[in-house]
Amino acid sequence: MRILPAEFYDRPVLDVARDLLGMILVRAPNGGAAGPDRRAARLSGRIVEVEAYDGEADLACHASKGRTERTEPMFGPAGRAYVYLVYGMHHCLNVVTGPVGHPAAVLVRALEPLEGTDRMERGSGPPATIAAGPGRLTRALGIDLSQNRADLRAPGELFIEAGEPVPDDRVLRGPRIGVEYAGAWARKPWRFGVRGSSALSRPFPKKRAAR
Repeated sequence: MRILPAEFYDRPVLDVARDLLGMILVRAPNGGAAGPDRRAARLSGRIVEVEAYDGEADLACHASKGRTERTEPMFGPAGRAYVYLVYGMHHCLNVVTGPVGHPAAVLVRALEPLEGTDRMERGSGPPATIAAGPGRLTRALGIDLSQNRADLRAPGELFIEAGEPVPDDRVLRGPRIGVEYAGAWARKPWRFGVRGSSALSRPFPKKRAAR
């Protein structure tokens, strides 16, 4: 498979978020070199749900509080990983987008498991939901703060490959989850999902949220 190039990420965050649907997130411990078959070490899944966060004006974005040690990766080059810890227990994986200096990123919320499902750490529920939710996703693939700033554009422990693009009629949109404190920004339809996927973290509202 082809790893997504730098130019894929160096675009407006909403464009990147929508186009990440259907792409393949790969976790390859030790760069996938463990064992005689490199692919045997891979854990991967098809991206089926994401959320976009766009700059310091977006009150739901971490960068709305300014440039800090935690948010520094968001200001860096597009195509890097921004991994953070919430509630002291759940890691979240984000993909940095756009020009250097503009803090925007896409939170990867859910995957449909593809490779290595039997080796993924799972909680309760059926195998199809092993990576349904940002915390479940990182636990299943073994992603933690050691992957913060990882270059997703090159072979390594964490990268994203081209998958099957999702047609517009199968793309769901709705407000982001858990950001009610952000007021009007919480109602932006900046959560994207694949219609009919059994791995969505939550259902999408039937009515499209206001812009």
